Amino acid sequence: MGLQALFFYLFSFVAVASAFMVISARNPVYSVLFLILTFFNSAGLFLLTGAEFLAMILLVVYIGAVAVLFLFVVMMLDIDFTELRSGVLEYAPVGALIGLVLAAELIIVVGGSSFSPEIAKTISMPIPAIADRTNTAALGDVLYTHYVYFFQIAGLVLLVAMIGAIVLTLRHRDNIKRQDIPTQVARTPKTAVEVVKVKSGQGL
Repeated sequence: MGLQALFFYLFSFVAVASAFMVISARNPVYSVLFLILTFFNSAGLFLLTGAEFLAMILLVVYIGAVAVLFLFVVMMLDIDFTELRSGVLEYAPVGALIGLVLAAELIIVVGGSSFSPEIAKTISMPIPAIADRTNTAALGDVLYTHYVYFFQIAGLVLLVAMIGAIVLTLRHRDNIKRQDIPTQVARTPKTAVEVVKVKSGQGL
């Protein structure tokens, strides 16, 4: 138990410190790198709590895709971050209000379970013991049985959002040749091949 507590405090300290550096670093590339470090330590905390599926999702999806995408976007685009930071104070009250709401929700959830342990007994689908069912299998049981329709609806919403983003960002340019599939399919040897007789000593 002592070793587990040591790793918990280590991961927690590094995660909080790197999260603070994400918002305080002047270089945006450093901010993304600190964000990746925060994700790594959060995955370690998930592993300590027995949520190995969430830890792997955090590593594969957020670090392998999202954070790396952020890093390439920040490095490749010439963004004027000085201009972006100039209006930070205007949104500070709204950000502080949202932070207070999130903090209140966390206090209610954590404090409610601490002051009233009997609340955990009222859960309709309690988490099974790790010896009986692994974390990944228990999550799959709930996600693909009780909430399978909501899962499919969420996937449909993401698909519609992806198609909408492609349609909104698609720009048709006049000077660019585009593929015309019906014309390509309708091609015949007579229209596709042209035989040219070239006289000797002359070019085309």
